[in-house]
Amino acid sequence: MAKRKGKSRQRIDWHARYEAGDDDSAAHKIKGKLTKRQVKLPPRDLQAGGEDIDDLPRLEGMVVGMFPGGAEVRIGDSTMLCMIAKAFRAPPGSTALTVGDTVTIAASGAHHDASNEDSDRADGMILSRGPRETALSRPAPRSGKRKDEYKTEMFERVIAANMDVLLIIAATCQPPLRTRLIQRYLIIAERGEMEPILVLNKIDLAPPDPKVIEHFRASDLVIVEVSAGTGRGVEELTSHLVDRRSILAGASGVGKSTLINRLIPGVDLATRTVRPGDLRGRHTTSSASVYELPGGGMLVDTPGIRELGLPIDPVELPWYFPEFEEFTPDCKFNNCTHTHEPDCAVIRAVEEELIPINRFETYLQLLSTLDES
Repeated sequence: MAKRKGKSRQRIDWHARYEAGDDDSAAHKIKGKLTKRQVKLPPRDLQAGGEDIDDLPRLEGMVVGMFPGGAEVRIGDSTMLCMIAKAFRAPPGSTALTVGDTVTIAASGAHHDASNEDSDRADGMILSRGPRETALSRPAPRSGKRKDEYKTEMFERVIAANMDVLLIIAATCQPPLRTRLIQRYLIIAERGEMEPILVLNKIDLAPPDPKVIEHFRASDLVIVEVSAGTGRGVEELTSHLVDRRSILAGASGVGKSTLINRLIPGVDLATRTVRPGDLRGRHTTSSASVYELPGGGMLVDTPGIRELGLPIDPVELPWYFPEFEEFTPDCKFNNCTHTHEPDCAVIRAVEEELIPINRFETYLQLLSTLDES
């Protein structure tokens, strides 16, 4: 076998060491802080000291951050670093775990032992995931060696689950308001069964465009005009968020951070993380910031939401219209765009009033903008 060179020599095959019966706990003690690769903690660590997973207490919590091989789970006022059990199974076709998921964990005894100084040890193991009531997601065709060019179904990449409200943050100026981006967020909210709320920020710098207000109010969209800088309109916005889980969406520079600081006084976004003061929080590679609203409710800001600002491929657009799904298999062509093709089952459903005409018109309007971009 060829001798490994460079950084590859440093990689540890945990499975091979486990099968060989080696004691891998010493490797963790060498470094005070785990690297992103080493955070894939071996299952032996959880059961060190004679712990049996069947005897461990079960707790329910919400996923607030992900890292390779595990997740951060919020239970009450504390956050636990958890691995994923080998017996964990999630329904196929979408992301197995994501921020907002309700999970059941087996809590390690070390989590309840205040004298335990092993900061590299996991607090528990994720056993199962509860059903998702809502999902903020986008289609993600399978890629790599497993890609099958003859399969057309999409894999659903879920960015956040069980959110009640999608807060679409836009600025009246600096940067200019992007109507097309707002429309894309709206169909994403529709797909995920969340209530969209359009927040027009920076009204202290420029008033909202009346045409924009009229256009979106015609579709019964809740619109709140605010100034995160002065606090104007923030009280009205807060009234829509009480006792609800809300997630932020918006282009860079629209004032999301300033708005969070205004909604939650005393929050320091530059230093506060999901696990303030806990070094294990640094292991997270794709973490969410979860904030409790003073009047009740939760505000979630996750890096994954930025992906929703990417252009939507015209081929993916029908996926965002769930009412099409029942009829698309009956279309004559697999790549039907539902615009002009003969024997299009979607067009036929519109003519028979099985699909609302306003939804189909929205689809055509969005499709035309995607073709232009």
